[in-house]
Amino acid sequence: MNRPSRIAIVVPCYRVKAQVLSVIAAMPSQVTSIHVVDDACPEHTGRFVQQSCNDPRVRVHFNVENLGVGGAVMRGYREALSDGSDIIVKIDGDGQMDPSLLPAFVEPILSGQADYTKGNRFFDLQNIGRMPVVRIVGNAALSFLSKLSTGYWDIFDPTNGYTAIHADVARRLPLERISQRYFFESDMLFRLNTLRAVVLDVPMDARYEDEVSNLSVSRVLFDFAAKHPRNFLKRIFYNFFLRDMSLASLELVAGGVLMASGLVYGLANWIQSARTGDPTTAGTVMLAALPMLMGLQFILAFLSYDIASVPRRPIHRRYMLDKTC
Repeated sequence: MNRPSRIAIVVPCYRVKAQVLSVIAAMPSQVTSIHVVDDACPEHTGRFVQQSCNDPRVRVHFNVENLGVGGAVMRGYREALSDGSDIIVKIDGDGQMDPSLLPAFVEPILSGQADYTKGNRFFDLQNIGRMPVVRIVGNAALSFLSKLSTGYWDIFDPTNGYTAIHADVARRLPLERISQRYFFESDMLFRLNTLRAVVLDVPMDARYEDEVSNLSVSRVLFDFAAKHPRNFLKRIFYNFFLRDMSLASLELVAGGVLMASGLVYGLANWIQSARTGDPTTAGTVMLAALPMLMGLQFILAFLSYDIASVPRRPIHRRYMLDKTC
């Protein structure tokens, strides 16, 4: 008979001393271990948990220097994997994530429907009104950028940090290369797509109480603006040229060449016309516009293929089969 699945919780801690004990106390009984990671917290949250919490499931780990939320989570992943856990759930220590929702995140993985689950605070439209307007607008923009860079076109709220992952999938992630700061949720999705892992959204409500955010909007904005295009280009190269080539690969190349040639030809003639004062003929305009329109059609066809190729078959089931063979 198969043994019960071991569920580990990772709680990254930075300035959450006031909330962390209530978060730990709310952990369901099916949780086998709770890994509290003190990310060089100036409030000494880890030491506070050691002194104040008697839950035998709790193990406290200390980062010598502040690595950021991503770095703290990756430390927790490593500890949970070395502990023999089967599923690893990440819950923040600030009280915004309800531990009672844990079964909804774990069940799709246990039943073989997904490799990785994440929260979606936008599923129930009635609850969006309680969310700050800045978060609504920011998440909408980030969700579109994330769809492009990660290839998961069917998920929303990419920066949601309430997540669960199968241990066999986590072992195959390059944990040392995943972004350590606030981009890490989006970077995780990019890395998961390179593995062809199945990601599933889980509806949830967010709780905004007396927690203090450590996020710098200006710093995060520039960080995301640089890393999303980088991950998009890497994903396209990995999936459509390095690992496989298909009709979509040819459509992307043809679309890019046609659009670039039409743009260059049009600009060259526009500059020439501006210098000489001679009007541009209709034929010249058509010679510039037609390649651009054809290129746009090729690129749209490529995007349609990309959207349709979202991973649907959980990879951890294949790993489990390999172990039994």
